[in-house]
Amino acid sequence: MISTVERYLAVRRAAGFELMDTEYLLRSFARGAAQRGETHIRSESAIAWASQTASVAPRDARLKTICLFARYLRSADPRHELPSANHLGYRKRRRVPHIYSAVEIWRLLNAASQLGPADSLQPHTYRTLIGPLAVTGLRISEALALRFSEVTPQGLLIHKTKFQKTRLVPLHETTAAALDRYLIRRRERGGGEHVFVAEDGRPLRYGDVYSTFQKLAKAAKVSGSHDRRPRGHELRHTFAVRALETGPKGRQQVGQHLLALATYMGHVNIDATYWYLEATPELLRDIGRATETFIRGGHL
Repeated sequence: MISTVERYLAVRRAAGFELMDTEYLLRSFARGAAQRGETHIRSESAIAWASQTASVAPRDARLKTICLFARYLRSADPRHELPSANHLGYRKRRRVPHIYSAVEIWRLLNAASQLGPADSLQPHTYRTLIGPLAVTGLRISEALALRFSEVTPQGLLIHKTKFQKTRLVPLHETTAAALDRYLIRRRERGGGEHVFVAEDGRPLRYGDVYSTFQKLAKAAKVSGSHDRRPRGHELRHTFAVRALETGPKGRQQVGQHLLALATYMGHVNIDATYWYLEATPELLRDIGRATETFIRGGHL
């Protein structure tokens, strides 16, 4: 089965997937199958192998990896059994995000402007970083990976990041102007090609951004939801929720709006976009009202 695993990995990598975890898991499964003398996937063996870890989430990930592999193999050889992907009954629970108000975002920006040391690039870096995160819905990793050449008159060119997707993110003229002002200061400091850098000129690291954001949130008196600390990544959630709140009415228009938002945000699956519909009470109330209208014979 090892050679089959290698062919499967080669096919998926040719389609743009990295598959580091998948490679490790499938090779481990294939070695176990070889020891058992099995040349085809058996549901019982796959479930037993997946269940060897201590917690449910890794077990579920292992089993789903085998299920994808089994679907691929069964297209050519039906002797491979296909385990039930939901056999373990695990359902991933997403953390309910904090949705920032406009006032909270302004407080964060003002707090960033107060960062030291005096005459350093840091306050400009963090104020400029927070702004685009809030108004474009970029992932933090995408913003930190930005290079000068990727800031274009048409917007930000986001090269292959999560899910190997490349997209162009347009900027509002005020956001573009603020970014241009920052880039003038940034280029004066020299260094590499990264847009956002630390005081020593090296690219900003996620860990540094996380800890600094916590300080900014405290200074701005921004408290998270459900007794949890607010996170920078939740600016992306906020952008998505606000975009949905201000979207068009009508079932067809809403569907088109969701598809456009999924493309804009770089989602590989529109299910990730639909999740934002349940992220705030406001959106849930809108859904409830629309459902009640439909049940009573109205039109969506």
